[in-house]
Amino acid sequence: MLKRTSTLAPLRHANFRTLWTANMISNLGGIIQGIGAGWLMTTITDSKSMVALVQAAATLPIMLFSLPAGALADNFDRRTIMIVAQSLMMAASVALAVFTYQGWLTPVSLLLLTFAIDSGTALNNPSWQASLGDVVPREDVPSAVTLNSVGFNLMRSIGPAIGGIIVAAAGAAAAFVVNAASYVALIVALVRWKPPVAAGRLPRESFGSAVAAGLRYTAMSPNLVAVLFRGALFGLAAVSILALMPVIAAGPLGGSAFTYGTLLGCFGIGAIAGGSLNGRVRERLSNEAIVRWACVGFAASCVALAFSRQIWLSHLLLMPAGACWVLSFSLFNVTVQLSTPRWVVGRALALYQTATFGGMAAGSWLWGEIAEVWGVDMALTGSALALVLAALAGMRYRLPEFSDLNLDPADEFREPRLRLDLKARSGPVMIMVDFTIAQEDVPAFLGAMTDRRRIRLRDGARQWVLLRDLENPEIWTESYHVPTWVEYLRHHQRRTQADSEVSQRLLKLHRGPEAPRVHRMIERQTVPLRDDMPLKPDPEIR
Repeated sequence: MLKRTSTLAPLRHANFRTLWTANMISNLGGIIQGIGAGWLMTTITDSKSMVALVQAAATLPIMLFSLPAGALADNFDRRTIMIVAQSLMMAASVALAVFTYQGWLTPVSLLLLTFAIDSGTALNNPSWQASLGDVVPREDVPSAVTLNSVGFNLMRSIGPAIGGIIVAAAGAAAAFVVNAASYVALIVALVRWKPPVAAGRLPRESFGSAVAAGLRYTAMSPNLVAVLFRGALFGLAAVSILALMPVIAAGPLGGSAFTYGTLLGCFGIGAIAGGSLNGRVRERLSNEAIVRWACVGFAASCVALAFSRQIWLSHLLLMPAGACWVLSFSLFNVTVQLSTPRWVVGRALALYQTATFGGMAAGSWLWGEIAEVWGVDMALTGSALALVLAALAGMRYRLPEFSDLNLDPADEFREPRLRLDLKARSGPVMIMVDFTIAQEDVPAFLGAMTDRRRIRLRDGARQWVLLRDLENPEIWTESYHVPTWVEYLRHHQRRTQADSEVSQRLLKLHRGPEAPRVHRMIERQTVPLRDDMPLKPDPEIR
């Protein structure tokens, strides 16, 4: 069982403390910008669906670009990626302010510039999330994820009120200027941060190969598939409140930009409370129980908010919704972090964000359309029903508990000394591993091979098969292909300590006088007229 640490434990680490503080400043600016964009849309159009699309424009880029950003995070310097992303967001924020001051802004251009800002967020997030394991030790990762959520929601609790005051006093353009300035602290902090640089022994993966590897790893990991599916469902159903908040504030409640800000602030206060209780809740309830109760609690808030016409009551109803929001999403995030080895964690987190923000983008459009046709009350009630269905989905796609697996690199494989003059791109390569298995051990062997097959395919093997000798039935051969020699080396570099446990189970079942024999063979699709792969000189011969 992963040891629970204090929520504040990551703040003992200076690098995390500096980056977390700078992120909070940037988040504050982003929330102020969101208040300005959401309220400005209500002043330049009467369309409820257009207002809801502001939230969609903020979430859609994360769905579209997170996976490519995750591939970049796992193959390039994450600090550089974050600096570039923050600089792009600053430039888009400046453009949004200029357009607003000049009176050039239309509903479409507002959506496009919001999309551009959050495209930078999509580029930044996988690198930042994947860097947590480099900034704090493994046992502090859950607390670091929770602190990120608490920090964001702390800014959400005060940012909307500040944003509402700025918009009411100086207009939306001033909010956009504040957001542009908020990126400076984080850019400076990233420039000063000097993360450890891991020495790469293999050439960097191509972009397409890296994306495919992330998809393959996630698809072959049942725990990750369950988290992605549940995160998408929760995002689809629960985003209704955030997407329709400007409409709720201006319509049923008859409020102003300040009311919109304070409503979001109460949602943030609830999220802070949820984050502070996160550790205690995890001690008492399973991960699945936490998410189910969060779905039910959020659904109750939606139904009550749909029928509330009192500003003070609506503020109170948003607090439990905020707590349920952060309990669910921080749990999803931590589960992905602790179920994924470092070589692919950026891509796994990117796929998680693609699923959840894709759900939120679709939900923003869906609840906005329902509100347009049938009213806000029906949209909120519909989202409550969807949240109940999201809770029931746990009966089929149950969330795993936090992984106790050791996902550190096994570092057991040593590149064999080859006699052929192979190049990194030489291939395809066929691998065959011979085992001698007694008849009474066959059931245990097949069980271990089931795990071995999943690990092989997950880490890049192709055409995996298990063969049995017809004349000597105790001889079993595992066979698989890899495209090139360097992909074979990368395949073994990806093996974790937990994967090695499966290899040890197979070794104990092997009855041969020596270790299982490994054949490494390069394939030829045709028969050449001459040997195009000469032998290397034998180092044993003097």
